[in-house]
Amino acid sequence: MLSRINLTRPQWLALILIPTLCTGLMLSPAAGWFDSSQRLSALLVISGLVLFATGALPEFVSALLVLTLAMLLSLAPADVVFSGLTSTACWLIISGLVIGIAITETGLAQRLSDTVTGHLDSSYVRLITGIVFIGILLGFVMPSSVGRIVLFIPIALAIAENCGFEAGSNGQRGVGLAAAFGSHIPTFAILPANIPNMIMIGSAEKIYGWSPLFGEYLLLHFPVLGFLKALLLIAAILWFYPAQPQRQQLKTRPPSFSGKEIRLLTIMLATLGLWLTDSLHQISVAWIGLAAATLLLLPGVGMISTQSFNQKVNLSAILVVGGLLGIAALINHQNISQVVGTHTLDWMPLSPENRFTNFMVLSLTATFTGILTTLAGIPATLTPLGSQISELTGFSLEAVLMTQVLGFSTVVFTYQSVPLMMAMPLAGIPIRHAGRLCLVLSALSIAVLFPLDYFWWRWLGWI
Repeated sequence: MLSRINLTRPQWLALILIPTLCTGLMLSPAAGWFDSSQRLSALLVISGLVLFATGALPEFVSALLVLTLAMLLSLAPADVVFSGLTSTACWLIISGLVIGIAITETGLAQRLSDTVTGHLDSSYVRLITGIVFIGILLGFVMPSSVGRIVLFIPIALAIAENCGFEAGSNGQRGVGLAAAFGSHIPTFAILPANIPNMIMIGSAEKIYGWSPLFGEYLLLHFPVLGFLKALLLIAAILWFYPAQPQRQQLKTRPPSFSGKEIRLLTIMLATLGLWLTDSLHQISVAWIGLAAATLLLLPGVGMISTQSFNQKVNLSAILVVGGLLGIAALINHQNISQVVGTHTLDWMPLSPENRFTNFMVLSLTATFTGILTTLAGIPATLTPLGSQISELTGFSLEAVLMTQVLGFSTVVFTYQSVPLMMAMPLAGIPIRHAGRLCLVLSALSIAVLFPLDYFWWRWLGWI
């Protein structure tokens, strides 16, 4: 009978994991921490994350299933469940898709990629390594992951095309993932290159009157969480997406810039300038991006036709992001992270005598908090507990606060990171590929980089 059931391997995996994990939660002491609504929410979150991680269903179907069940079970009001579809993240993705279409259709992406391809296409290792480190270098000059991804993904895809990689091939996906992850994950070791580290600095300064200097932050975090994590990222992409680039004969004299390219460059430079100065004018990067996208669509000014917009703006990708952000909103609405945090702090094996244990526990706590609250929620949740944790561990307050960086630089699930969710539809890569890479990279980080980081901190005298 079972042999007649036509299920794929991911569907079988989800069919096993969902009841196993849900039963494990219900039989564990943690089940007693929650009321009935919180338990149902936790079970739905577990099921939804398994569906997204395994790819058992099309991603937009998984998103709709989570949103529908949350409403049918009355787990949260509609404005909470569907908050992902009205969030700035959703509009960032729409504007990013529009800007990406413009960069591609005007030929600007091809022009920039032609300049870079000749230096990277001699081998696949060189190509992926170059893409990742270009993304990291952008982190030093552009403090927004969103801006880096919107700019770099179309160029990286054009480089992949120059190397002979077709859409959906290992090579194309490897290049797209290298650009997305390289522009985002290692740059958490750079200040101020991402939102979570800015939240950490802002909250630490407000609560404790302390904020790290650029140099000390870079020295403490970049060697391990930046450089070594980039090497692990490169190795993982080479392992999962092997390919061989084909060297292309590129034009030695590129044509002069067209009128559309000049208009696009003007709009993009203005957009990037406003993104870089958002702390001054206080306008959200989402609305700046939306304004740029609207300009690019205006007849006579822009360079994207209605047909291109209808064909290339991926509605399913927007639904996926809405579903993933809906999960995060449900966790927050039901206070699941606060309940878990209250109980786990009492269980933490913290004492001044066990420095390594303290370091690992704090790092893992930050990582787990990110699963419950998304990356930006880590500093918001843990910074107010800094003094209490400092007393329990014997670490300085500064060291306790800095352990948050290990957490928000370790992305376990894609829904934790808006830039990664934005990058996948822009690159035309199913989100499950990013999910697999997140799981592998987070496991390697915890097993390899966290212990190495402990010894690096000891050598620098931080703990």
